[in-house]
Amino acid sequence: MRHGHRGHGFGRTGGWQQADLPDTSDAHDWFAGRLPADWFTGPATLEIDRDEIVVVGELPLPAAEPAAETPADAAPAAVPQATREGILARFRESTRPARMQIAQEAQARYGRNVAWGVTVNGERIMFTHLAVPVMTRLRQPERKVLDTLVDAGVARSRSDALAWTVKLAGQHAEEWLEELRSAMRKVDDLRSEGPQGL
Repeated sequence: MRHGHRGHGFGRTGGWQQADLPDTSDAHDWFAGRLPADWFTGPATLEIDRDEIVVVGELPLPAAEPAAETPADAAPAAVPQATREGILARFRESTRPARMQIAQEAQARYGRNVAWGVTVNGERIMFTHLAVPVMTRLRQPERKVLDTLVDAGVARSRSDALAWTVKLAGQHAEEWLEELRSAMRKVDDLRSEGPQGL
């Protein structure tokens, strides 16, 4: 349970970087109540950081027409690409005003932009999401890593190369990063239970 106001610099998971951001601990519940029940096949997934809430839901597929010569126990046929594109276009256009309204409400509540995406037959498609600039200073050994990726054609620029290396590191260290996030949440909970006004 959260208690009262905390001093500046010590209030949210992540320490001082998130001290002034609204708490998102109820965001999953809020979106579950706010999103229309017929948009997705199940609950939407949320990915939340300091800048953005990414909302992704699975779109329902049209019922397949059973073929006369297809055995009843045969595996379902793959959904044609054109059908997937049509499903995506229909959802994107028909829900745009409602998605904009929900995004505005969520931004006012949580202080973060909202990005939307869907999965269609296992394929994830993002509509819009932030590309947040991150300023950093790199010494020559780190710059050489980025330049090697650019020279090899893996990335178009140092910025792309840095994004690529961060994504790769995140994939390989996801278990450790989740343990770190869990530990940070525990520290935040302990802070909230301690004496106020320190």
